[in-house]
Amino acid sequence: MSEITDPLEALQKFWGYDSFRSSQLEIIESVMAGNDTLALLPTGGGKSICFQIPALCKPGVCIVISPLIALMKDQVFNLQKRGISAAAIFSGMHYRDIDRVFDNVVYGNIKLLYLSPERLKTELAIERLKKMHVNLLAVDEAHCISQWGYDFRPPYLEIAEIRDYFPSVPVLALTATATQEVVIDIQERLSFRKENVIQKSFERSNLAYVVLNEENKLQRLVTILKKVRGPSVVYTRSRNKAKSISDFLLKNRIPSDFYHAGLSNDIRNQKQEDWLGDKSRVIVATNAFGMGIDKPDVRSVVHMDLPDSLEAYFQEAGRAGRDGKKSYAVLLYNEADRLKLESQNKLAFPPLEQVRRVYQALGSYFQLAIGGGQGESFDFDLIEFSKKFDLQPLESYHALKILEQSGWLVMTDAVYVPSSLKVLVSKDELYDFQLRNKKMDRLIKTILRTYQGAFNNYVNIHERQLCKFLKLPQDVLAAQLHTLERSAIISFKPQKDTPQIVFVHERVAGENLTIEKDVYLFRKKRAEYRVVKVIEYASELQCRSNFLLEYFGEEKDQTCGVCDVCLESHNSELSKEEFENFKSKVFKLLEKEDLGLHELVDSFSPKRRNKVLKTIEHLLDEGLLLEVEDKLSIPK
Repeated sequence: MSEITDPLEALQKFWGYDSFRSSQLEIIESVMAGNDTLALLPTGGGKSICFQIPALCKPGVCIVISPLIALMKDQVFNLQKRGISAAAIFSGMHYRDIDRVFDNVVYGNIKLLYLSPERLKTELAIERLKKMHVNLLAVDEAHCISQWGYDFRPPYLEIAEIRDYFPSVPVLALTATATQEVVIDIQERLSFRKENVIQKSFERSNLAYVVLNEENKLQRLVTILKKVRGPSVVYTRSRNKAKSISDFLLKNRIPSDFYHAGLSNDIRNQKQEDWLGDKSRVIVATNAFGMGIDKPDVRSVVHMDLPDSLEAYFQEAGRAGRDGKKSYAVLLYNEADRLKLESQNKLAFPPLEQVRRVYQALGSYFQLAIGGGQGESFDFDLIEFSKKFDLQPLESYHALKILEQSGWLVMTDAVYVPSSLKVLVSKDELYDFQLRNKKMDRLIKTILRTYQGAFNNYVNIHERQLCKFLKLPQDVLAAQLHTLERSAIISFKPQKDTPQIVFVHERVAGENLTIEKDVYLFRKKRAEYRVVKVIEYASELQCRSNFLLEYFGEEKDQTCGVCDVCLESHNSELSKEEFENFKSKVFKLLEKEDLGLHELVDSFSPKRRNKVLKTIEHLLDEGLLLEVEDKLSIPK
């Protein structure tokens, strides 16, 4: 790869763009000047360019830390398509493949190496990192380093330690969502030499945030999608609901498909490609969908359920309107959603005794001896595990999350590892086998021609491509590969696409499992706070955009003018007749029972709530209503 030192030249050569987006060049120049930098860019702001360009413009390799395996693999694939040498190492890979990639980085010409954070502390990684000429350490999803954040991951705390191996190399931390506490924490945890934050406003002026209080969500969804034309993402928290909602849309003649992590890698990829290529207009998905997908013309993102946090909501909603054109982020909400979210949050923090029980069961499940397992990764099926040890899957999942947040293990998303094989015999022995097994001859020749190096190393193979080329059914190909392995001609490892459990520390006896209670309670309190803010966002009648901006520490003097609250306020001037009408209805409701402000306002249709609120404010000012302990009542 020819040496390029000018960022704009690199952008034009490899991406074909004539200019950088807002803040990108400032971030790149800061990094290339050797400054530790925290970049805050909203979803779709082009974060990856901010470390990929410096990596190309400086000698050496850029180490990219990311917790999202699917995103890592996607970025490596896209970089390679552009002619940029990149590689990734993550949990679930075979040791030999990890070793080979590290060798290529140390002795080859790899420009970007993506690492999952739990790989940093392995002996192999440490020894190879010391030998690398590193030009930049990029930390993606940097909010994961902070316990104040919504997605804390303990392995991120180890990142600062590897700076000792290359002390003059700058750090670029990137995130799309960070409150002020998290901004401070990121810089401290990554040992920034001095504070340096480059922040683009989180405001999305082309995006209209809308919250609709709705009981019949499916019918309202159809109405929204028929009114707002163009591609759409519909988020739901249930895999089963993803399919049933998609089916409902299809019945209403809206081209739709569904997506979740329980589908095979091939099916997920096909569904994603169909949506990106506009073969299906709407994709109904769990939060497994969307990371790293750059589709600029999404006109609407609809949430069918309350999200866990405003950070998650802001990222997902922000996938609409990346082309700068008018788009909508709609949240369908009702009182049952609030109760469900509060209940789910309580389940997310099981008693510590239950966490110990799950940890002990995990050791038995993997047949892992006390003192073993450190740094090892295992395929993991949550449903199978829960059935085997008589546990509820949701209960197990939350216990595993507590173990992850306490630094004992890491749960990864599904890791797709393609099939691989290695020829175990000499060329002469293989030729002799071919002469004796004519049915295998064509398969063997095809493998040797298509996948170079099979006599010396394991090579990845793709069964679907082989089936297509050889015109063989998949079961016939599988049988032939099995025959070759049974005959000791090859060593064959079938593809897998399963989540992983990585033991960060050696397994200990259940009674020796330490989880700091103060830290556990702190995280629980932070989770409760995030739930409160989500409910406030959904239920309070204030500018939706400003509410989100304020949550992330950004103040705005003017309202957005395009969210549902702002639009309603434009039509909320009260006539005398309307005031008397609403006053009468408010008094009738309060004669039955004292109600809180939100309960009272929610008793009216969404279109009338701003005027009802103005009526109540006037009645309170005139002393015609009293507010005591958050309840409204009529003075006696």
